[in-house]
Amino acid sequence: MSNDTLAALVSQIRYEAEGIISIELRPEPGMADFPAFEAGSHINLFLPNGMVRSYSLYNSAADNNRYVVGILRDKKSRGGSEWVHKQLRVGTRLPISTPRNNFPLHAHAGHSVLVAGGIGITPVLCMFRQLLQQGRSAELIYCARSRQEAAFIEEIETLVEELGGAATFRFDEEEGTPPNLEQLLQGRDISAHFYGCGPAPMLEALEASCARLAYHNVHIERFALVDIAASEDARSCYMVELARSGQTLQINPGDILLERLEGAGIAVECSCREGVCGSCEVAVLEGDIDHRDGVLTKAEKAANNTMMICVSGCKSNRLVLDL
Repeated sequence: MSNDTLAALVSQIRYEAEGIISIELRPEPGMADFPAFEAGSHINLFLPNGMVRSYSLYNSAADNNRYVVGILRDKKSRGGSEWVHKQLRVGTRLPISTPRNNFPLHAHAGHSVLVAGGIGITPVLCMFRQLLQQGRSAELIYCARSRQEAAFIEEIETLVEELGGAATFRFDEEEGTPPNLEQLLQGRDISAHFYGCGPAPMLEALEASCARLAYHNVHIERFALVDIAASEDARSCYMVELARSGQTLQINPGDILLERLEGAGIAVECSCREGVCGSCEVAVLEGDIDHRDGVLTKAEKAANNTMMICVSGCKSNRLVLDL
């Protein structure tokens, strides 16, 4: 657990849709206020069963001392969402991380198109609300298998009624087919910014549709990493030097950098272990990184200043990490 951990109290648990609950977190009495956050941010929950899970904040970024996350009961749960749905109770004291934002809004976008699939509505709702509150041009496209599995519909409709903007709901059960994203997105100005969060197949379809429509300002938040193979020049053996602790580690074929660091007693925050949450980001002082994450932008990867140690590797003989 990092030094930035906050002491939170579960103040409310609410049913939002089939398989989805919301968890409201407040500071424990007498503890420090929660830091402010930006739309698109997520926090890590340090669960009593030892699991660490990352969830997006969907409440207003203008809220004071309140974080709210929406959690889907994942049928393939490895112990995180299943535990939350079955065991978490109001009044539970729960350590959480400070907010981290890998999915920020772009301040100068003339128009924003927000596309959500299923539980991907959580960061998208926060972004949509903020854009409308700021008087900016925005629209939401919300896709789900059925209306019963779609959370926050009434809240979205109220936002549009009170603040403007537009919202399109698209449910497979009612339409009889999966959404045709190219059809839903066509006709927008090429200067618009497009944001997508949801299951991998939907995000792949979104990226492909935007490419065919010549939309270049596309921003994606993933729940699971699309498999990124090691570069051809990636090394299977290399040395890692830890600048602060003074330790040196030999990385051998099959080793995962994060696991080697943990085995050496180095405390590093992590959550997804799949290169999508950004929790394990570490500054790189020297060396050539083989990036395999879904968090950093192309420009950030090219800068070679930071890496996600749960999935990424090395293309040089030596890495020097700020640890």
